[in-house]
Amino acid sequence: MREAMATADVGDDVLDGDPTLDALQRRVADLLGVEAALWTPTGCMANAIAVMDHLQRGDRFLAPAGAHVLEAELGTAAWLAGGVPAPLPHAAGPGRPTPEGVTAAAGTPGPYFGLRTRLLCLENTHNSAGGAVTPLDEHRALVAAARDAGLAVHLDGARLWHAAVALGVSPAELAEGVDTVSVCLSKGLGAPVGSVVAGSAAFVERAWRLRKMLGGGIRQGGVLGAAGLLALDGIADLAADHEHARLLADGLAARGWPVSTPETNIVLVTTSDPAPVVAGLEKVGVRAVPFGPGVRFVTHRDVSRDDVEAALERIGALRACEQ
Repeated sequence: MREAMATADVGDDVLDGDPTLDALQRRVADLLGVEAALWTPTGCMANAIAVMDHLQRGDRFLAPAGAHVLEAELGTAAWLAGGVPAPLPHAAGPGRPTPEGVTAAAGTPGPYFGLRTRLLCLENTHNSAGGAVTPLDEHRALVAAARDAGLAVHLDGARLWHAAVALGVSPAELAEGVDTVSVCLSKGLGAPVGSVVAGSAAFVERAWRLRKMLGGGIRQGGVLGAAGLLALDGIADLAADHEHARLLADGLAARGWPVSTPETNIVLVTTSDPAPVVAGLEKVGVRAVPFGPGVRFVTHRDVSRDDVEAALERIGALRACEQ
């Protein structure tokens, strides 16, 4: 990947375009089944661009409780887009609202002085729910409910590649019917930086301006675009990450740890006090992070099966009280 970056064909993306970024954007648009796409430095910027395009100041938007746009983007949707967030309960399962919940939360148009609900933000996979996958039929039903309520739909697909591999469907199918979608090139795929926001050609034309407003105008971006192109070649490899996550979860469960059953590559351990658990893991050379009401492990392309087995062996040395 570093060699590809060093030898990338580049231009000036602010002035007349960068050929490698252009190739990356076209490839992602094709994978997602949309007209156009735009590279961004981060997933937060990709989501911010979409939400800023969809909302006017004071508009309300819906998202599953715990969604990244609600909890992990420092209030950007409210600060920059002026949106009023409304979380939806996970009534269909971890990370998954129901169409009925969307309909009820959207409500019906009221007087001019009432709050207007304009947007549904979905997340697949749902990070804080442990990489939970929204199945294709549920995705379609949620989009249909949003349409019936007059809402636009943005899909935070930072981990959409993981969902597609887990379900055995194409990313385009999981982006079906949405107005905008963001995807990440680093999570699991291994690029050092970069996300892409995509949708109609008209949206992407507006997104160019929004990216520049947010400080995302870049020059020889092909250096980073080359990494993204190579990263996309590894989508199928995510199946191994999912297998390794299951191996880790099964091993933790066998050792008495209260662990979730992973759908993709995120393993969550429930504990009322994550700090001593993380500290105990660190002592035996296993790194994890506090995450909500527990501890999170993530498998990725730099973690092999041997690494998982070695981690489990080290974790086995911990006393029950350290768990």
